Amino acid sequence: MKQLTVRDFGTLKNGEKAHLYIMENENGISAAVTDYGAALVNLRIPDKNGVMLDVVLGFDDVSGYENGTECFGASVGRSANRIGGASIEINGTTYKLAENDHGNNLHSGPDYYFKRMWTVSGSGDDHVTFVLHSPDGDQGYPGALDMHVTYTLDEENGITVHYEAVPDKDTVINMTNHSYFNLNGQGSGTALGHTLTMDSDFFTPADGEAIPTGEILPVEGTPMDFRTGRVLGDEIDSDYEALRLGEGYDHNWLLKTEGKFIKVAELAADKSGIVMDMYTDRPGVQIYTANFLEGSTGKGGACYRSRDAVCLETHFYPDAIHHENFPGPVCRAGEKYDTRTMYRFRTDR
Repeated sequence: MKQLTVRDFGTLKNGEKAHLYIMENENGISAAVTDYGAALVNLRIPDKNGVMLDVVLGFDDVSGYENGTECFGASVGRSANRIGGASIEINGTTYKLAENDHGNNLHSGPDYYFKRMWTVSGSGDDHVTFVLHSPDGDQGYPGALDMHVTYTLDEENGITVHYEAVPDKDTVINMTNHSYFNLNGQGSGTALGHTLTMDSDFFTPADGEAIPTGEILPVEGTPMDFRTGRVLGDEIDSDYEALRLGEGYDHNWLLKTEGKFIKVAELAADKSGIVMDMYTDRPGVQIYTANFLEGSTGKGGACYRSRDAVCLETHFYPDAIHHENFPGPVCRAGEKYDTRTMYRFRTDR
């Protein structure tokens, strides 16, 4: 493993300086993360011809992340995804959250974790740990905690995202990473030629506001079945209610992890030869085909349009706090929230 490199990543509107932390392994793969939002900024992987491609969408400096709304590479919390009615109840007490998505709460905004500066609490040649203090009442949630996010790049070409926190009150914690992947390289156009293979028999349908109905439906015989591999674009515009409502894939699938850290999905590019294996211990994953990207100008002047990437957001199911049949997202006071997701890369030459 080569030495960790640190460089300036620009200046925020308040004058605070952001930094980029770059890890590189002996295979030449590199990952760059920033203390603004604890976000993954660059991920460079060799294609089948040995050309290094950056496979995540993003911006060239911190101003793009400060001004943008896309959540590129973001560490999303305290609770990722949507909470219906922008309120939660814990131990008989109701807590009001911000209404920032049609009367619902999305990614705990608008005071997002990924719009804040994090502190580096530890680093080495192969890892960086960021920490953010989230006080009692932050974003409307009960309980104070220090959220730690550690990115580690290993010699097997895996980038692991590890979340750790211990709240002092019962609260909801449901972190995720919101990287937008295009394995043909960021800025290369549509990702709909990618093939996704995922060991999931069920998904959770949602209403017109993307809030789960509470149902758990089988994928068998539907465009939601990725068990034997499916090209993302093959049926994305088919006349299927879930896809019509989501304007593409933007749904949660049930994973068979049972709390164990296992491989759950594989994403393969159609042009570059790059394959990404995803491992997690989370019970669900939101697959989002970037349906609402609207021409953002990203790294190197690239124009990012709808469906130019795919997100694989591992977490508890959306709106789990309101559905007793979903795994519960409440972390009890004094208990450790501890979860990992890894993206491992290989190239079919």
